[in-house]
Amino acid sequence: MTRPILYGAEYSVYVRITRMALAEKGIDCELVPLDIFASEGVPAWYLEHHPFGRIPAFQHAEFRLFETSAIARYVDEAFDGPALQPADARGRARMGQIIGMLDAYAYRAMVWDVAVERLEKEAPDEALIADGLRQAETVLGVLTSLRAQGPWLLGDQLTLADLHAAPMIGYFVKVIEGRDLLARFAGIRDWYARVSLRASFARTDKVS
Repeated sequence: MTRPILYGAEYSVYVRITRMALAEKGIDCELVPLDIFASEGVPAWYLEHHPFGRIPAFQHAEFRLFETSAIARYVDEAFDGPALQPADARGRARMGQIIGMLDAYAYRAMVWDVAVERLEKEAPDEALIADGLRQAETVLGVLTSLRAQGPWLLGDQLTLADLHAAPMIGYFVKVIEGRDLLARFAGIRDWYARVSLRASFARTDKVS
C-alpha cells in the first residue's frame, strides 16, 4: 500500500485532526514538516498542494487533497479499519453539523482568541480573551445539546466529529480559563477525559 503523505506542522490543530484519523484507521503516514508562519513565508512549491497556503495538505499516490474535512473523510473511506462515519443519513448529517460548527465558531475563539492569546503574547488582549470565552461557552453549550447518549459525541461510535473536537478542546484547556469553563459542562468534560485517553490522541500530542 502506498504510504500517504501529510504536509503540515505538528503544532497545528487541523494537522492533528488528520493524524488522529489516520491513527484510528491504523495507517502510518509520512509527515512532511511545513511551518506556514516561518519568516520566509510559505514555499512556492507548496502552493501546488494547497493553493491558499494553509495546512494540512494530503497526498495518496497521485491523489491530492486539501481541507481537513475532505481529507478525514477520504481517510475513513479509502482505508480499512473501523468506520469513522455513521452509516445512517441523520448520523452523518449530525456529524457534519458538529464539524461545521467547530470550524466556524470554536476554532478561532478557543484556539486563537483564548489559548494562543494567553500562552503566546507578552501582553494578552484581555478583551479578546473574554470575547473568546463567551463564544466558547456558547459552543460548549451547543455541543452539550447535540451530544447523543453514549461515550462519544454521536453515541456508541467514535466518529470524525470526536476527532475534530478533541484537538481544539485540547488546545483550549492548556490555559486555566479553558479548563475552568470546560469543567462547567460535565458531559463534554467527561467526553474529553475519555477521548484524551485514546492512543491516537496521545501519539499526536506535540503541542507545547
